[in-house]
Amino acid sequence: MFKYRVRAPDGSLQAGIVDAESREAAVQALNERGYEILLFEERRVGELDVSQTALSFLNRIKPKDIVVASRTLSVMVSASVPIVDAIRNIARQAENPRMTSLLADVANEVEGGARFSDALEKHGEVFGDFFINMIRSGETSGQLTEVLEYLADQMEKDYDLNAKIRGAMIYPAFIVTGLFVVGFIMMAFVVPKLTAILEEANIELPWTTKTLIFVSDIFANYWYLIIIAVIGSIFAFRAWVRTPGGRFLWDQLKMKFPIFGALFQRIYVVRFSRSMSTLSHGGVDTVTALEIVSGVMGNAAWKQLVYETIREVNDGNSIVTAMQRRKFVPAMMTQMLSVGEETGKQQEVLQRLSSFYAREIDNMVANMVSLIEPAIMIVLGLGVGVMVSAILLPLYSMSSAI
Repeated sequence: MFKYRVRAPDGSLQAGIVDAESREAAVQALNERGYEILLFEERRVGELDVSQTALSFLNRIKPKDIVVASRTLSVMVSASVPIVDAIRNIARQAENPRMTSLLADVANEVEGGARFSDALEKHGEVFGDFFINMIRSGETSGQLTEVLEYLADQMEKDYDLNAKIRGAMIYPAFIVTGLFVVGFIMMAFVVPKLTAILEEANIELPWTTKTLIFVSDIFANYWYLIIIAVIGSIFAFRAWVRTPGGRFLWDQLKMKFPIFGALFQRIYVVRFSRSMSTLSHGGVDTVTALEIVSGVMGNAAWKQLVYETIREVNDGNSIVTAMQRRKFVPAMMTQMLSVGEETGKQQEVLQRLSSFYAREIDNMVANMVSLIEPAIMIVLGLGVGVMVSAILLPLYSMSSAI
């Protein structure tokens, strides 16, 4: 790996990394492109600059960066702009420095004679198999412009869907976190001072007050252990989810949660149908498309199902054979896929499925947002009511006795 900074024939300064067998081969590759080499140094694989290490999190390439780049590229290529010039223009306009460097490297590879898909494959951890295989299918079929437009449309839909779901979850997550923090402070520092007065009075306390005193004593005396236990539980859960068995079980449980389970089911159906539709549109065969989709599902249970579907298809069976055995796959999906397979309109059926369930997700998210706020207020009211009654009832008894 060799890091370089060069002056291009048009006078612009460019920087990037080139992969070559030797120093001489790397210099020759740059000279063949007409570059004037200003800086050239060898880098070992995995070696990073201190500045890059410190800013790697802040400058990480986000899905939005890929969406914007794919849309801009589709517009420029459809306007007959050479692909190398289009990539360089996008690199100059990119706000993320890492995106600029990455696209400049891709442009250099393509200008040096590499296929666009092969240049992207060197950065597979950023673009992913789905994006790269769609580009490769467009190059093979001679429909790169059409594939770029279609791919940009689908990526924007996926991004909008994920943004809506994240946006809908931010408010309840913020409120619930605030409630836990306020409740912890109340139980650990405020309630013990109030209940101390009640404990000094020789009166019979109701069970709600006794329970409140017991819980507040635990929080007041062992608050640091509670914090350690909570943090430890979070880390233990994350470690368990990283194991294959834990990930599979958690992904199955997510689709069985009340209310949210139905939402997760629809999200994975849209992800499957939209990805399969996009790959089918790009001319990718069914088995290859399924192999690519298995890597973008984001759910271990669905990934296993896709692998089983691949085996069924290779054995000459229907694509829905394995899906019919899974309860988390909607019956409507298997029925429509069967019809599409029999009529030869599978891509059209996949598009209709993704559109239908995307609308279902929009409706569910809208309903959840409208219901979450009153539900949180009811829970908050009940909690405050129980706490206040546990303190006020004994005080009222004391005043009556006096």
